[in-house]
Amino acid sequence: MGSLSNKRVLLGITGGIAAYKSADLVRRLQDLGAEVRVVMTRAAQEFITPLTLQALSGKPVHCELLDPAAEAAMGHIELARWGDLVLIAPATADFIARLNAGNGNDLLTTICLASSAPLAIAPAMNQAMYANSACQDNLRSLQQRQIHIFGPAEGIQACGDVGPGRMLEPTELAQLSAQLFESGLLAGKKVVITAGPTREAIDPVRYISNHSSGKMGFALAQACVEAGAITTLIAGPCVQPTPERCQLVEVDSAQQMHDAAIKFMGSCDIFIGAAAVADYRPATVAEQKMKKDDNNDSMSIELVKNPDIIAAVANHQQRPFTVGFAAETQNLEAYARSKLEKKNLDMVIANDVSQAGIGFNSDNNQVKVINHDGCTPLPEQNKRQLARLLIEIIAQQQ
Repeated sequence: MGSLSNKRVLLGITGGIAAYKSADLVRRLQDLGAEVRVVMTRAAQEFITPLTLQALSGKPVHCELLDPAAEAAMGHIELARWGDLVLIAPATADFIARLNAGNGNDLLTTICLASSAPLAIAPAMNQAMYANSACQDNLRSLQQRQIHIFGPAEGIQACGDVGPGRMLEPTELAQLSAQLFESGLLAGKKVVITAGPTREAIDPVRYISNHSSGKMGFALAQACVEAGAITTLIAGPCVQPTPERCQLVEVDSAQQMHDAAIKFMGSCDIFIGAAAVADYRPATVAEQKMKKDDNNDSMSIELVKNPDIIAAVANHQQRPFTVGFAAETQNLEAYARSKLEKKNLDMVIANDVSQAGIGFNSDNNQVKVINHDGCTPLPEQNKRQLARLLIEIIAQQQ
């Protein structure tokens, strides 16, 4: 059985009689671990009420593109970024035609245009409509754009006809959705990822650290698991949920992270250094809490360099394919390329943490992938979606 653990599914419901099955589909997606939000067209609301879907999903149902409250914060864009998968079930002949034409004349079509997540549709219509050459042309065109077509099934239809056009059953749709995240790109590979910040103790109470949340590293670990890798995550102090089927090694300091990373060098195919490791640590750690000196307005702490984890891995006798991260506030590409060369890396993922809305603590990120062949900029997107794209790139090059 597949898994949608930690996945966000945006379920679009259009105006067909099969919309009654969408209530059960919400439950089946949740059974596989997904968080579900629902978007309904006006026609869909004639078949099933938003209140029903709200009760099942536990979230408000979104229906209108020009909702003043939602659009004050660009709600349709936020929804498009939120989902790991956009699933349209049922997808009527009319919606399929509008999707193929690139329309953005309601909330659901606008989300489909704006989302970078995988898009899947479950056709549901009369068998004659499904067989119509216009509808078949639309479906072929959507498939060519890498849109997933789930079904349809054959059988007795609401109108009494018999033939293809029935929406697949909710259990099958949930399983097909889960399979979209199981790529097998790294099947059997052993991947080690570092994530989060490190803490460098000053005394038993205080420490030096940074703003890293670990979201990017944990998203990469999830993407590696989905790609079939045997994944180990070495994480500094953070509160992200650990992906299922992933080994978690918890550390505090840069030295502990370094030691853990080197431990895996003999059995590691790919190493991804996504952690925000402190460059320096206090030379000495006070055994007791340091007290404030009322007679002195300043205090000095001597710092010494921490071990360079990514360089140590990249120059190890048993070096794996090594990917570093470069979080910069200026001269992004130049600094990242310098890091690539100086530390003997295979790839650097560079992002500008000075930009609002991306980088530390945010759900979105925008990066440049830099290797010895050039630089590939990737658009701003949710870190989970970005992680899957980065793993695809790494799998192709290692």
